[in-house]
This record gives sequence, C-alpha cells and structure tokens, in this order.
Amino acid sequence: MEHVFTPLEPLLPTGKLKYCIVILNQPLDKYFRHLWSKALLRGCADGGANRLYDITEGERESFLPEFINGDFDSVRPDVRDYYASKVDVVVTLGGLAGRFDQIMASVSTLFQAARICPLPIIILQEESLIYLLQPGKHKLHVDTGMEGDWCGLIPVGQPCNRVTTTGLKWNLTNHMLAFGTLVSTSNTYDGSGVVTVETDQPLLWTMAIKP
Repeated sequence: MEHVFTPLEPLLPTGKLKYCIVILNQPLDKYFRHLWSKALLRGCADGGANRLYDITEGERESFLPEFINGDFDSVRPDVRDYYASKVDVVVTLGGLAGRFDQIMASVSTLFQAARICPLPIIILQEESLIYLLQPGKHKLHVDTGMEGDWCGLIPVGQPCNRVTTTGLKWNLTNHMLAFGTLVSTSNTYDGSGVVTVETDQPLLWTMAIKP
C-alpha cells in the first residue's frame, strides 16, 4: 500500500491539510503565525506557553491556546496566571465509572491538580459529578434543574474536623467527617437552591446529575 503525503503542505498558503499545532519551549520562527492561523487545534507544551505569551505581546487575546499540558515546572507564574484567567473551570469528562481503583485515581488527580492549577476542576460522568472543596467557605448554586436527588460530602485523604453546611436536608454544624465515624452520603437539598459548605480540610463534594 502506497502512502502519499506532502510534508511541507502545512506551510503552503493554499494547503488543505488539516493539522493541529503544539508549541514547544523553543524560539518561534517566521512560520508561527501562518501555522497558527490555519491550525484546527492549538496548544502549548509546558514552557511553550512562555514563548507564545512573549511573542504575542499586545495581541494575546487573538492567540489563546486551547490547551497547555505538562508538569508546569517551566511555565512562568505570570504566564500561567494569564492563561488561567481566561478559563473559569476545568471540566473532565469520564473517570467515574468502571473499575474502583481507576475511580480513586480520578479522586487523587483532583488533589494533585489543586497544587498546580488555580481553577476549579470538576469530574463528571453519566449521573455523577465530583468537585474537591478546598479549606474555607463555599457557596454552591444547585438550582439549574439538572440536579439529581442525592448529594454528599466525602472526607477523602484525611478527617475534616469542622464542617458546617446549609441548604441540605441533613445539615452539619461543626461536625467531624471521617471514615469510620461520619460520612455525609445520600444527602439531598432543602429546596433553597443554594448549598453552603465550610470546611477546615479538603472535602469532596459529589452530586447527582439527572439522567
């Protein structure tokens, strides 16, 4: 079987090849703008975000990547904060069905991501959603009409010594949540449309999505 391919077609003004572009942590050359303008998907690998940020000064809003991946050890803080400010939340689709060990890996990812990503991250699949609440006060709007019947607060990783809630059918008042003592599962809402949670440790919020 013969494979026909024109390697330089992405550089041709009349090229019809569909491609994506990933910017690495190397100096960008004269082909950057042409390749960017025709790419179907645009991203940066770690420090490549610095290169994109620097070369597009004064016109950065026109050069926003769809994704930035890597361990973020070479992305400058100002660059990370700039691109993070362009997104409100990270939504991960999948990871809550099938093997239990893989579900727990998804939960662990939320803890790891909190150290490198300032954005809220939710994971959803089928009829379930999880979201890691950081220590402090949280106000959750639960009046979209897409909420299912149940919700819960799961103290994964370590006990939560003081948890206070409003807006739930069974609220907590400075309660301790921990495996082996109390875990708030199979809870539901009081109809107010707003749930507040105050916690002293990271606490996993989970809720049903209407099928």
